[in-house]
Amino acid sequence: MHLIPDTFDFDGYFDQQVDESAKVRPASTWTQEVVDQFYGEPSAKSWVPTGFDKMRGKFDLRPGEVTLWAGINGHGKTTLLSQVQLRAMQSGQKVGLASFEMKPPKSMAKMSRQAAGIGSPSIQYIRAFHRWTDNRLWIYDHLGRVATKRVLAVATYMRKELGIDHMVIDSLMKCGIGTDDYTAQKDFVNDLCSVAQETGLGIHLVVHMRKGENERSAPDKFDVKGASEIVDLVDNLVICWKNVRKLGLAEEKRDPDDPDAFVRIAKQRHHTWEGSFAFWFDPDTQQFREHQKERAAYLDLPVGQMEVA
Repeated sequence: MHLIPDTFDFDGYFDQQVDESAKVRPASTWTQEVVDQFYGEPSAKSWVPTGFDKMRGKFDLRPGEVTLWAGINGHGKTTLLSQVQLRAMQSGQKVGLASFEMKPPKSMAKMSRQAAGIGSPSIQYIRAFHRWTDNRLWIYDHLGRVATKRVLAVATYMRKELGIDHMVIDSLMKCGIGTDDYTAQKDFVNDLCSVAQETGLGIHLVVHMRKGENERSAPDKFDVKGASEIVDLVDNLVICWKNVRKLGLAEEKRDPDDPDAFVRIAKQRHHTWEGSFAFWFDPDTQQFREHQKERAAYLDLPVGQMEVA
């Protein structure tokens, strides 16, 4: 794990002054790219799995795309995304985290539990896991509100200087924009899309849901808090929702086969699949599991692969 201090000079890493004349080129410039779309190898080879078998080929991580991870407060979107980050690193991806709502030690404690597959990893494992994250995970060390221009600069820096493949921004509400300033929200997300498209960085932005009458009804894309245009602008929308009905029952009345949570792929611009996945959640390890009887998995650090405990 590498920390990028807030005192770093990010000036110049995000400059919107572009020589537009350099972008005007003959249409034939893209001949090979068009040929590849018809006859080239499947672009799916560049996709990175989330680590969940049931998602593979239906929803994967793709370069140069912006994905919204939405959910009601406390419904697990940050925890799920932490597990996805861990699996991305396991696949050889470099990951950047800019969490403005959780201090780095808290983020890493959660990921350490997910990696170890137990609630209280040993000191030896924690130290070894953090060494394993070197050259795989970088964290921007800032807590609280941050200006949008700084966020864009950090994203650009991570991609250009560190070669980061996927960056998590948690969350939109901390990015220096008023909750009712819909124009600024739209402009910021539009700028994130530009950074992703121009650099190939995969950007994962955590957003919140509007408060409804209750939490029993699964939210949809129209419930994303903020400007409606942000859902239109991004490539993907992932909605996390706890099965509140099950959690509201006494332990002896719960059906173990009833899922604890659902993850809905509500939008994919570059893939035709949309739908929901059922998951079971283990609070001890902070792991989302694909099946009710699935055993905990742990990261075997010497080989870098997840193994069943």
